[in-house]
Amino acid sequence: MSKPNRYRWFVVAIFFFFMLLHQSDKLLIGPLTPDIIKEFNITKTQMGAVLTGALIVGTILYPIWGYLYDRFSRAKLLALASFIWGSTTWLSAIVRTYPGFLATRATTGIDDSSYPGLYSLIADYFGPNVRGKIYGLLQLTQPIGYLVGMLLALLLAPIIGWRSVFYITGSLGLVLAVMIFFGVKEMPRGQAEPELQDLEIGQYKFSWEAAKDVIKKRTMWFIFLQGFAGVFPWNVITYWFFTYLAEERGYDQNGILLTMAPVILILAGGYFIGGALGDWLFKRTTKGRILISSLGVLMGAIFLFLALQTPVGARSTFFVFMILTAIFMPLSSPNVISTVYDVTMPEVRSTAQAVEYFIENAGAAFAPLLAGIIADAYNLHTAILAICITAWLLCFVFYLGALFFVDGDIKSLRAQMSDRAAFERAKQSA
Repeated sequence: MSKPNRYRWFVVAIFFFFMLLHQSDKLLIGPLTPDIIKEFNITKTQMGAVLTGALIVGTILYPIWGYLYDRFSRAKLLALASFIWGSTTWLSAIVRTYPGFLATRATTGIDDSSYPGLYSLIADYFGPNVRGKIYGLLQLTQPIGYLVGMLLALLLAPIIGWRSVFYITGSLGLVLAVMIFFGVKEMPRGQAEPELQDLEIGQYKFSWEAAKDVIKKRTMWFIFLQGFAGVFPWNVITYWFFTYLAEERGYDQNGILLTMAPVILILAGGYFIGGALGDWLFKRTTKGRILISSLGVLMGAIFLFLALQTPVGARSTFFVFMILTAIFMPLSSPNVISTVYDVTMPEVRSTAQAVEYFIENAGAAFAPLLAGIIADAYNLHTAILAICITAWLLCFVFYLGALFFVDGDIKSLRAQMSDRAAFERAKQSA
């Protein structure tokens, strides 16, 4: 294996640990929700506002981060994001009042907008035919981070307190900031495209013309629409499912751990499986990634519905349906990221994905609050079921729309890359 090839896997490893620890910190608040509610003596609606606050901040900042990533060094900006993560987590652990916690926890959303730059940089290390697997590998960090957060919340927090756990995860963010700053190199945008791999190319940067071209890609219209609906279930499950298991299905801490740990591990595998299946089918048809995504949201909705309709006493049946839900839930995620990069120019990919995330979270940022309101009025069972099933069925419809346009949009990008390669060759031979 050549030195450059080894180095790109070193970058993947650095980003894997960054995302793993960041996700652990971000998702830790879900398992800690009952403890925080008890300490501040607040309602589920008030806790939903805490969860929503960080999501709103992250949503607002997505377009700004996306532009900065396409304009400046993505590696250095990712180091800055890691520093902000560590600092704001410390602040949220220091405060002693609910209004202070609400405000400081909202600041933790600043760095949550950092992933478009990370995925864009990875796209310049790996070509289109393998990106799904790489993104699936990196996205293993979300469920594994959730599992780590769950273990910290259930095993460590009762001993040292939930604030001390935040001090630990915040400190790790500061360490990762140093590692990324000194260890990750920037790559020319578009270097891994098949037409440009063997060429020495310049540093292409954000342009409004390329940004406008994103909006012209009709595949992106449907990617944006599914994104708006698709994050509702994730935010609801992430922040409320542990409380649902404890309060409405009667699970104690050991029961939650023994049930959710296998489910989360299988969910983690689903990201890589989804990316690998998307790459495999993409090589046979450019509709492949969208087809895998459609399958994921449809089957995920069916099995979650069956799980939540299972009687409380039938824990084994509930567990089986949750396992099946976990297999299909993540299939679409790595394929959506890959599809965005399959149809957009390299110098605006961070912006394109940031806009998608902005649209995703513009509505879904309110999902925890909405779930809290429904739960206070009815119960968490109703909140989770209504929000998740509705959102995933809408995603399935939007993916069907994308199938009509993805072939043409991919062909258009490949033509643009061929033109760029011809320009670079002419410039180098002049």
